[in-house]
Amino acid sequence: MFRRILFAHNATPAAERALIYLEHMARLEGSSIIVLHVYQSPDRYTAMAGYAALVEQFEQVAHEVVDDTVEYLRKVGISAVGVVAADKSPARVILQTAEDEDVSLIILGTRGGPTKVVDILLGDVSTEVLRNARCPVFLVP
Repeated sequence: MFRRILFAHNATPAAERALIYLEHMARLEGSSIIVLHVYQSPDRYTAMAGYAALVEQFEQVAHEVVDDTVEYLRKVGISAVGVVAADKSPARVILQTAEDEDVSLIILGTRGGPTKVVDILLGDVSTEVLRNARCPVFLVP
């Protein structure tokens, strides 16, 4: 049923909890996993001399999040690949990746940084993904 699963990992406690469900589902379904982390480079400090180094650190941490997760999944016998993207709209990247990779399920945590009252329960990214995904979405609080 869920042959390809997209795991949108935002490096939050909710994402770490989602990893438990991801592993279980992947084992039951024999799924392959795409681990995606979308990071946002800071808008501030662009004129500062150290800005390029700051952006490089963001990218390095993003790769560590993905690489550690892929390594763990492979270690427990689950097929996994990683994707890192820099974008101001994580939801858009999640939805586009899901469509491009023809995934049958998206798994993500519900909170990363809510900005509106409606998003306090789920989170702004998970709300947008839930509203616009063309496949089932599994949210973990």
